[in-house]
Amino acid sequence: MNPEKEYGVQVHAYGRAWMLAALAVMLLVPVSMCIYFGVWPSPLDVAAGLLGVAPIYWVVCSIEVFTYAPMLGSGGTYLAFVTGNITNLKAPAAINAMEAAKVKPGSEEGEVISTIAIATTSIVTTIILAAGVFLFVQMEPILSARALKPAFKMILPALFGGLSVVYISKNWKLAIAPLAVMIALFIAVPSLASSVSVLVPVGAIIAIGTARLLYKKGLV
Repeated sequence: MNPEKEYGVQVHAYGRAWMLAALAVMLLVPVSMCIYFGVWPSPLDVAAGLLGVAPIYWVVCSIEVFTYAPMLGSGGTYLAFVTGNITNLKAPAAINAMEAAKVKPGSEEGEVISTIAIATTSIVTTIILAAGVFLFVQMEPILSARALKPAFKMILPALFGGLSVVYISKNWKLAIAPLAVMIALFIAVPSLASSVSVLVPVGAIIAIGTARLLYKKGLV
């Protein structure tokens, strides 16, 4: 077996194992509580609760896999989905790292850079969260200061704004259509701000359609 194929086999083997392990750990939390308190919900109550939310998560999860996997690569996708916070942290970090290394998403180099970037953000995030837990009492007056509240609200816009400037400036013809549609959509329906994960592939589809149309007309 050649090294590239062996690497792919190992990535999928370890990735599936860790995904199942993470799922088991998550399920053990409610199970351990039920064992400790000696109280178990009826299967009908569990099914009724899941029917209200599970289909939404299934759809969002499926959409995110098809959207992020080609961008992050196999290793990066497994690692990102196990550690979470993909849209806000893992994907921007991976994209920025590949951009800095001048490699393309989906390439062998991009796969390696993306995985390293996501692993680094996971480690850094864990360290920061651990420090925050231990230092929360001392930092609480600072974090709750009225002067910092506007800054915390602008973290995500600043993060994605910085990334957007780079990519929009490179492919502004392709960016106009999805950008205009999303701006109009969020202005018309502000409540959609809580459904960003679902709208990411919608924007991607609009961008792909626009790219195909412009390519046929010889504009890109």
